[in-house]
Amino acid sequence: MDLFTAPQAQTAPLAWRVRPRSLAEYVGQSHLLGEGGLLRRQLAAGRIGSLILYGPPGCGKTSLAHLIARELSLPFTEMNAVTAGVPDIRKVVQEATAHRQRTGGGILLFIDEIHRFNKPQQSALLPHVEQGLITLIGASTQNPFFAIIPPLASRSHIVELKPHGADELRAVLNVAIHDPERGLGKENLQVDPEALEFLSERSEGDARRALNALETAATTTPVDATGRIHITRPVMEACLGKKAVIYDDEDAHYDTISAFIKSIRGSDPDAALYWLAKMIEGGEDPLFIARRLVIVASEDIGNADPRGLMIAVAAQQAVTAIGMPEGRIPLAQATTYLALAPKSNAAYMAVDAALADVRGGTVLPVPPYLQDAHYSGAKRLNRGQGYQYPHDFPDHFVAQDYLGATRSYYRPTRQGFEARLAERMAELDQLRKQGAPRGARK
Repeated sequence: MDLFTAPQAQTAPLAWRVRPRSLAEYVGQSHLLGEGGLLRRQLAAGRIGSLILYGPPGCGKTSLAHLIARELSLPFTEMNAVTAGVPDIRKVVQEATAHRQRTGGGILLFIDEIHRFNKPQQSALLPHVEQGLITLIGASTQNPFFAIIPPLASRSHIVELKPHGADELRAVLNVAIHDPERGLGKENLQVDPEALEFLSERSEGDARRALNALETAATTTPVDATGRIHITRPVMEACLGKKAVIYDDEDAHYDTISAFIKSIRGSDPDAALYWLAKMIEGGEDPLFIARRLVIVASEDIGNADPRGLMIAVAAQQAVTAIGMPEGRIPLAQATTYLALAPKSNAAYMAVDAALADVRGGTVLPVPPYLQDAHYSGAKRLNRGQGYQYPHDFPDHFVAQDYLGATRSYYRPTRQGFEARLAERMAELDQLRKQGAPRGARK
């Protein structure tokens, strides 16, 4: 018996062998399978609609699809979107049609990594899902609202699976350690509690990753003098290794930059630095990060600390000039400065309020005395006549109507430097209310 004919139980990875055989063995996703959960209600009714199971790697999407088919006694067909295409879909449709003609029922089609299907491939599924010939269960690590075409998403329940908690991972690992048939129960393992704790907490909710690390530790650790395979925390640390940063889809991209900006806005430099590091390690364009810093400097800090914009622009220029990896240093400098700077969105809110007026139809004419008077013939049209030049007056100010209407857009806060601007604005408003120039003309 060679490698390709050996029983699966002897050759499959541990993570495959210890998959749950029933819903009773399934660990996690209590919000779906617990009392009142969507999938529990559907399974109790003996009928399930098409599903898109969305969640991170190792959270149990594939296992759940198999269990649903087993629970409902549905014929199960599986394909992976990486290697499958429209011809494979047509073949499944032919099989489903033949099955319906024989039994009157449909089949369950599980498509792993369904987000890898392009629009024509996803569209090929639509009529058969709509007719109920195929009950589709798609598994995706990417947000279905980005990755799945709207017509297919609207015909399916979007179900989000959560990463496993540390307690759930410990339960999964204990099954793998002690099960003599499917797991490592015959291997005479001694797994230190510290090693198990480390693996449960550092696997980031990924059961497959945890089981792979456990199997690696069990197969690479020599038997000691007592006849045991002793797995310590250092051994487990070496076997778990470093997880690559998941940063290859729109969801991770936008979620991470969102967390970065919100951490700066929330004045938390440590959180902002973490998200900055994740973006750098994940291969994000450093100039994209720099541009976002320029935006946040005006949007969330503004005149509370005008130096914030200067520092953000300087960081953008520095990254352009020196590139990476040194560019991480000015990015970190700008990030920490902006996070700790006083915050104000008054300028941002002011321009949006003015834009809302203009877009809403409030289009004011320019008062004649403010119009351009520098071209030939302007005087004959009375352009610019009556304009009072502020520099001709004491303190370089004269009470003059610059809008032709009463509007209030900019409301400076009392944060940082903007408090001084608020005082200056209050002083000028008072002078305007007096309705006369401050002092005599020079």
